[in-house]
Amino acid sequence: MGPGGQRTFKCDPFTNIKEPECLAKWQLIRLDMLVGGNQQLLKWYAKLAPLQDKIFKYMQREIEDLDETERWKIAEDDEQEEDAL
Repeated sequence: MGPGGQRTFKCDPFTNIKEPECLAKWQLIRLDMLVGGNQQLLKWYAKLAPLQDKIFKYMQREIEDLDETERWKIAEDDEQEEDAL
């Protein structure tokens, strides 16, 4: 571990593999970075979840309001079709 808790890697698996575990260590460090990134993404999603719920509820209310305002047209069209029969 380096300063600040960062992992340091002294061998380069692409140019000079001096020990057999070099590639395995590199893979573990990359996997650790991937997991860390995924955890940060999940934290970000958790922060957005309440906002997303509010947006969905708002959109649902708006759609229901639009449906309510359009019902008179549908009812009128149904009456005209019944009169035509």
